[in-house]
Amino acid sequence: MKIPFLTEIAQARNVLLIGAGGGYDIFSGLPLYRWLRNTDKTVHLANLSSGALGFTDAESPIAGLFRITSTTAASKYFPEMHLAGWLSRESKEEVSIFCIEPAGVEAVSAGLRWLVENFKPDAVVLVDGGTDSLMRGDEAGLGTPEGDMATLLAVDSLSQPIAKFLLCLGFGIDSHHGVCHAHVLENVAALIANDGFLGGWSMDRNTAEFQFFRDACDYVFARLPQQPSIVNTSVIAAATGAFGDHHSTRRTEGSTLFINPLMAFYWAFHLQAVARRNLILDRIRNTQTAADVAREIERFRDELPSLRPWQPIPC
Repeated sequence: MKIPFLTEIAQARNVLLIGAGGGYDIFSGLPLYRWLRNTDKTVHLANLSSGALGFTDAESPIAGLFRITSTTAASKYFPEMHLAGWLSRESKEEVSIFCIEPAGVEAVSAGLRWLVENFKPDAVVLVDGGTDSLMRGDEAGLGTPEGDMATLLAVDSLSQPIAKFLLCLGFGIDSHHGVCHAHVLENVAALIANDGFLGGWSMDRNTAEFQFFRDACDYVFARLPQQPSIVNTSVIAAATGAFGDHHSTRRTEGSTLFINPLMAFYWAFHLQAVARRNLILDRIRNTQTAADVAREIERFRDELPSLRPWQPIPC
């Protein structure tokens, strides 16, 4: 009764944990971060950022990569800055979060290569708050795929012999951005058939890992009261027993939510298996900017004779 992902990641000694799609994605990896740290592993944190990187005094080791610490100052929205401060206070040692500027695959890959060359991890875990990283490109809706696809390809393209994983948290949340979750389940089924699925587990509200995650979110959201994470507030609500049209933040007012237990469920995959099924990655390989990525995704979908039709999940 062992979960394959947790068995495989337990063999790593040095892990690079990366938020996939921008914004608060790195927060979805915090329960894993705590578990790994408590098993005496070294863990480095990075995030494809949506923060105001141009308004910070952070060190920039190479163009497009910023080292955020407890002493970093920024004048605008910057969740990683507050998280670095909280983590440093909790661990009583300096914790850095490396922020990668949203860009094309070549620039994202350069930042990722710097991290791998300097920290030499034996495993990389890409964490997605939501499940739109599982989209192939031909679905009825893709959510917000630009950042997810750029980081997915950047990690897949690493030449170093390291283990590569994708972890998704928040099934159902991406319906707000037009994702059909019947297609998510269809894609997971295909990954199961190809031995790309590494099991899943539900986050238990009574564990120390969940409390760590919740405390970090509460701390950061209190400092960004106008911009708390919709994904993470929904996950916390689901993990603590909320159901249906439950709103934890004013940001979701005016929409109908379906908070449910599956939102607090982790899905784990071999990253290479997910990348192999993606129909768009070769089109974005040489992109320079985030706008280039968005343009190539749009062109690909325009060229398709048809998209997979929207399907409700039978119930």
